[in-house]
Amino acid sequence: MQTSLILLTIGIVGGLLFGIFRSRLLQSRLLDAAARREKHAPKATEIPTYIPSSGNQMKDSDERYQSVVSEESKEPTILESSSRQVNELSIEEREEYNIRDQARDQNITNLRLLVEDLFEDDADSIGEVGTDSEKEQSSVELRRTWIEQYEQPLNEHAAFIEKEEVGSGIKILDSSVLEHDDIQTRLEREGGKNGEVQVSLAWDDFNDLDLHLFCPSGERIYFNNKKSACGGELDVDMNVRPTSENAVENIVWIENAPLGQYKVGVHFYKHHSEKETLQICEFRARIIVHGEVRDYSGKIAHDQAMQMVTSFTLNR
Repeated sequence: MQTSLILLTIGIVGGLLFGIFRSRLLQSRLLDAAARREKHAPKATEIPTYIPSSGNQMKDSDERYQSVVSEESKEPTILESSSRQVNELSIEEREEYNIRDQARDQNITNLRLLVEDLFEDDADSIGEVGTDSEKEQSSVELRRTWIEQYEQPLNEHAAFIEKEEVGSGIKILDSSVLEHDDIQTRLEREGGKNGEVQVSLAWDDFNDLDLHLFCPSGERIYFNNKKSACGGELDVDMNVRPTSENAVENIVWIENAPLGQYKVGVHFYKHHSEKETLQICEFRARIIVHGEVRDYSGKIAHDQAMQMVTSFTLNR
């Protein structure tokens, strides 16, 4: 009898201690999330965000392009869970994903979208250009010429990528890693805007990566369509020429972001071999919705298809 009483007492005390531990752990996580929002999205509108475990069905097309937050009701935007990532797949699912990935790589090759020696081939004309601004203008003209020839195939490839529902990024959860991240500093350096929905891309070499954002409206924001009819804007686009090894790109809705699904794509547009860059580029992607911050890491090769890094859905 006495032994049973002792065991019961131990069980009660253990349960209380475990409850206290879980409560403090949850509080620590909430404080850490709040600190990340304050650090990485200091100018974003502070609106409560609810992340359900499973998303509701999308509402009709008329409603999903309304303002994210009703000015009258002030109802919070629902940020649904992001897409599953490659590292979360089972062995069988990963094999199926690899087959789709190989098809995407074959697609970009078939469409002849791999940019090889775009600037080196024009070295004679560029070599006569003196100032940095003139060199930059020459690079822009070269890319414009490329787009005039390949815009339709690039759109076809992007539509193929958009079908993928599994993200290729790895969600970053380690706050110690994020503590030293400088995406916000880079955006401030380049004059990038903050807003209620913001997607940023950063990488650490002279290669030219491009951020593509598939909008709920069906539009795609990228370097050849910097402003969408639904209000999004690519306001920072770097390394058309290899000008920075601390590059960043940024797409933002300052307000009135449309409801619906967003997909984040990354394209390795140009390998700047003259800067001795690697042919595989590591990148980070950051998504901010009303102060809710999600960070991802990934890598992409210069001969690889555009990657669908992740997706997220705004609903009510």
